[in-house]
Amino acid sequence: MRTAEFDYDLPPELIAQHPAERRDASRLLVVERLAKRLAHQQFADLADCLKSGDLLVVNNSRVMPARVRGQKDGDGARVEILLTEQHSPGRWWCMLRPGKRIHNGKRIQLHNLKGTPTDYWVTAIDKNETGKYLLQLPDSADVFQLLSEIGETPLPPYIERNPANTMADRDRYQTVYAKQEGSVAAPTAGLHFTGPFLDNLKAMGIGVAEVTLHVGPGTFQPVECDTIENHPMHEEWFEISAEAAQAINETKLAERRIVAVGTTSMRVLESATDENGDIAPQQNRTDIFIHPPHDFRVVDALLTNFHLPKSTLLMLVSAFAEPGGAAGRDLVMQAYAEAIENRYRFFSYGDAMFLHQ
Repeated sequence: MRTAEFDYDLPPELIAQHPAERRDASRLLVVERLAKRLAHQQFADLADCLKSGDLLVVNNSRVMPARVRGQKDGDGARVEILLTEQHSPGRWWCMLRPGKRIHNGKRIQLHNLKGTPTDYWVTAIDKNETGKYLLQLPDSADVFQLLSEIGETPLPPYIERNPANTMADRDRYQTVYAKQEGSVAAPTAGLHFTGPFLDNLKAMGIGVAEVTLHVGPGTFQPVECDTIENHPMHEEWFEISAEAAQAINETKLAERRIVAVGTTSMRVLESATDENGDIAPQQNRTDIFIHPPHDFRVVDALLTNFHLPKSTLLMLVSAFAEPGGAAGRDLVMQAYAEAIENRYRFFSYGDAMFLHQ
C-alpha cells in the first residue's frame, strides 16, 4: 500500500498539549469493525464495552526522565542528550542534539534542571550506523537516580513545553501501573486509566495482565518511503512473565476476549504468539511491523489513542480494523475524519478509540 493513503489533515489546535484534568475524563470513539459503526462516548463508558471474562493486556513500562542537558568540554557548546537504551552497565545508547563534531573521547558535563553545571560527566565512546552515540556514564552513579535528579520527561516533539515546566508531566505522562523503567515515550492508551477505574473493572470479572515493552524513540519515526512495505521498522525489547503468559493462554482457551491496551501491547502479543496461538514466557526483541493486510493471532479488541498521519501506529490500527484485509484503512480514516469534525483531542495526551467486533 502507498504511504500517502495514511495521510490526513489535522488542525493544529486539536493536538493535545496537556492531559485532561482527570485521567478518565477523556472521550472515547467506539468502532464496531464488522458493522462499521461509530459511537461517540466517554472513556468511563469503556466498562460498558467490556464483559466478564475479558482480559486487558497492559504495558507496564515506565517512562524515564531520559532527557538531560549539558555542555561539551573545551568549547562549552550546549548539548541535549536522550538516553534510549542500556548497552551494558554504565553505558547507554543515546541521541545527541546537535550531534555533529562529537568524537570518541569527547566529554560532556551534565547540568541540573536549573541549567547549572553538576559534577557529573559523560564520555562519548562510539557511534553506530543509525547516528546514536554510546556514552559512558559516571562510574559512581545509579543511572535511574541520576535521571531522577537532573533528567526531564522526554515529551513528544508535538507537545510544546518549556524544559523548566515538565515536572507535572513526570506523573501524567506515566500510567498508574507503570513499574519497569526503560521507555522514552509513554504507552499512551494506558494514560486514561485510574486505580479506582481498574478496580471497578476487576470487580466486574475483567482480568488484567501486565507485559513490558520499552518504547523507544522509533515510535515517532515517520514512514518516509512511498510504499509502506519498504519501511525499516525499529526494534524494541519486551518481556512476558509466566503469570501473564498463563493468563493470556487460559483466556484464549476459554474463548474469551484478549483486549490489547495500546499498540505496544499489541506488538508484544503479535510478536510472541506461536503458530498454534500460544504464548510462552520470554524476554525478546521485536521489529514487527503490523500493517494491512495482517492476520491477528490473539487480540480481539484494541484500545488506542489517535495517531500521527503516515505513522506505523496508524497502519497497525488500520490493519486491526479489518484483520486479513486492506479495507480497514477506509474505516479508520472515516473514524478519524469524524473525530476531527467532533473536535476530539489527538495524540499522546488526547482522546481514545476502542475497536472491537
